[in-house]
Amino acid sequence: MQLDSEQSAKPKQVGKRLWNYAMHYKGTFILSLIMLTLAVAAELSGPFIAKTIIDRHILGIEHPYYKTTTSSSDNVTFNGSTYKRSDRFEPGEVKGDALHILQVGYSFVLVNEEVPNPKGERAFNDGVLKITTKNGVWEGAASSLSLQQMLVFYEPEVRGILYWMAIYGLLLFLSIFMSFGKILGLQTAANKVIRKLRGDVYVHVQRLPIPYFDNLPAGKVVSRITNDTEAVKDLFVAVLSNFTSGIIMITGIYVALFILDAQLALISLLLVPMIILWIVLYRKFATGYNTIIRSRLSEINAIINESIQGMPVIRAFRREKHTMDEFENLNSDYMKHQNKMLNLNALTSHNLVNVLRNIAFIAVLWFFGGAALNESGVITLGVLYAFTDLLGRMFHPLTGMVNQLANLDQSIVSAGRVFELMDEPVEPHSDGSMPRYKGHVVFDQVSFAYKKDEYVLKNLNFEAKPGQTVALVGHTGSGKSSIMNLLFRFYDPQKGQIRIDDQDITDVPKQWLRQHMGIVLQDPYLFTGTIASNVSLNDPSISREKVEACLQAVGADRVLKQLPKGIDEPVIEKGSTLSAGQRQLISFARALAYEPAILILDEATANIDTETEAIIQDALEVLKRGRTTFIIAHRLSTIRSADLILVLNRGEIVEQGTHDELIALGGRYFRMYQLQQGGSVTADSSAAQGSSSPVTTTVTTPVSPV
Repeated sequence: MQLDSEQSAKPKQVGKRLWNYAMHYKGTFILSLIMLTLAVAAELSGPFIAKTIIDRHILGIEHPYYKTTTSSSDNVTFNGSTYKRSDRFEPGEVKGDALHILQVGYSFVLVNEEVPNPKGERAFNDGVLKITTKNGVWEGAASSLSLQQMLVFYEPEVRGILYWMAIYGLLLFLSIFMSFGKILGLQTAANKVIRKLRGDVYVHVQRLPIPYFDNLPAGKVVSRITNDTEAVKDLFVAVLSNFTSGIIMITGIYVALFILDAQLALISLLLVPMIILWIVLYRKFATGYNTIIRSRLSEINAIINESIQGMPVIRAFRREKHTMDEFENLNSDYMKHQNKMLNLNALTSHNLVNVLRNIAFIAVLWFFGGAALNESGVITLGVLYAFTDLLGRMFHPLTGMVNQLANLDQSIVSAGRVFELMDEPVEPHSDGSMPRYKGHVVFDQVSFAYKKDEYVLKNLNFEAKPGQTVALVGHTGSGKSSIMNLLFRFYDPQKGQIRIDDQDITDVPKQWLRQHMGIVLQDPYLFTGTIASNVSLNDPSISREKVEACLQAVGADRVLKQLPKGIDEPVIEKGSTLSAGQRQLISFARALAYEPAILILDEATANIDTETEAIIQDALEVLKRGRTTFIIAHRLSTIRSADLILVLNRGEIVEQGTHDELIALGGRYFRMYQLQQGGSVTADSSAAQGSSSPVTTTVTTPVSPV
């Protein structure tokens, strides 16, 4: 599978895997969701408290009042008599004469009897109250009440209003506290999930087989580990919070609506399928856009990383404009799809939620509001207020959910890209170790191809005994590096067998095998840190004393002594502030510190000045002592002392032997050596050909080593 494919994992599969990650911290998530539920419940209590205050205490004075002889805090004194509301009489308590207070317009009137059916259209003229209902007309004598008289009847209600306001204040405090806990819990759990996800991705990348990275820009992997996992974090923080609280809030609101009035709730329930259809249609378009957006962002990261790494080459060959054009093409395509997402979000933003909300309000007010306000309806004003309040509250979380749709889809796409990388097969990982082997290496009829049937190594047969030095020479593409890749098991051969100490290396876990191997590259890689940390690679088993001893053994102390902080000198990316010789000596010390049984040297003196080369040659002798050494050689003068030289051509060993034997042979190695020595080679015939006099061969026309 190609890493930056614009295909992503199925949403259901992605959701399941994200759920599994969340379950690692389910305790924190569950506690946060409980706090969220309590916060929602406390918040939804507001409309019910308002309904109670309106219906019981503000409009409740329209209940009939009766004279009473029982003392109570609910009693009122009016015109020298004591009265109490009808709904506050205890069972069996005697009721006296009645009076009824009713609101007409903006005024209140008093009727000295109980009005049988106060619901209806009210009119008050010339001391007569007329109430018109569908069952007929009721008329009775009434008198207007002044503000002071009205306050008499409201005095017992003040205590109830304050009581409910205090409860509302406590619930509001509870809601604030629970909301704080919910946000803190979700943020904490989300950070833990992303830390684990990012760590798992990084571990997975380290275990991917080397062939996977052959055609892979590093910036694309970096984008997966950083940008995409950060987008997944938004899913657990913003999206999860908004959608969970929204679903809980909407569910709680609909429960409250059905408690208030089932008929009104059923009408409002028609909004649910509209919202679901809206979300489905949105994601259908958004997923395609977000997939391309994340892919382009990954490619932009890759080209930026490549450009920064190769800036000296870009400047030297004046390729700034060409590189900028490549970047602009990707950047423009990224912006184009970002604009498509902006247009989609603008078309389906919270403005559409406002339209739905207004339609719902119009429906409620049209069918039920007018009837309630003219006292002819079947619901109270308190119910209508609570209902419209709850309906308005429902659209607040809905707006939050809609505004998070873009993040939801982007998070799912990003998670799919992360899991796509994590689904790539990895090398088996085996903990543990094996004893240090002697280093007896045998290549037995080994053939290898990077691509099917395109063999770069063909029927290789050679043996390296413990402690021997084997040099590999040949033109570019002859297979020298491929041999080293097979020895390290970065790749495995299609044919033949490679044995170390008579054991097939494919039977040994790769991590165990590499534990006793070391490598020094032509251009050694140094990590950000210090010189000491680059020698030990922060391995706790390698002490500082051992680091110093290894640096001294390879002669690095003579080259590094002028650095201000010595071995604690900071090393920035790739050791760019150090010379090639300094970097090489540090890599030698690193190899020595790990005490490998098999050492591979990739022409360690190719880029070194003459003065430093002398130090490095001495260091090489220290390194090679007591271990099997393979040298990829370009300077043939550096391998004259090798125990075995293998001359490669197009994946085959065409010559092998010691330096003197190959010179005496007068073949490919001989011609290569002539070219490097300026065209003249003198061979000791007594050593090479068995004659008593030296033979001088002069080549006037250079011969290609190929």
